[in-house]
Amino acid sequence: MTIFEKIKLGEKEKMPDKKENGRPVLAFAPIGVIRSPFRDLRDMPIQPAGAAGVRGEVIVDPPYQEGLRDLDGFSHLFLLYLFHRVERWKPLVVPFLDSQPRGIFATRAPVRPNPIGLSVVELLKVEDNVLIVQNVDILDGTPLLDIKPYFPDFDHHMTKKNGWLESRKGHVKNRRSDGRF
Repeated sequence: MTIFEKIKLGEKEKMPDKKENGRPVLAFAPIGVIRSPFRDLRDMPIQPAGAAGVRGEVIVDPPYQEGLRDLDGFSHLFLLYLFHRVERWKPLVVPFLDSQPRGIFATRAPVRPNPIGLSVVELLKVEDNVLIVQNVDILDGTPLLDIKPYFPDFDHHMTKKNGWLESRKGHVKNRRSDGRF
């Protein structure tokens, strides 16, 4: 019986015994792949705001296609994906919009302990197991982990503070990656 079957039945299962650095190792499998015009880490937009109008495709593996039902009623989606080209994480990074080191968790740099990416894209069309999207800032061939609908009542928050990024407002649209990560 899989952990998912046990969860359905209300049974509890302990975390896996496999550990790394004293912590349980969790395994995720991609559910598809993200296609984009960006084949090189250099000169990519660094956030969706810098990828206005850039089209791509999210190709969902056939076993998950039925899960796309009703998605075409949403205009925007969260894509969660794996930064599959990251080789190691760094506690301090110099982010694209800054010139001094910052803590990794105060940035959106990809060199994270768990290299999970998050982008909000506009959904243009659903064709079978393919989502046609735009405002894509993701490397071609990136493994897709999950899709969630963006819903303003849940997801839109007026911020009060923007940390070190406060003085960088408006700079992301024209900034491109330079291969530092």
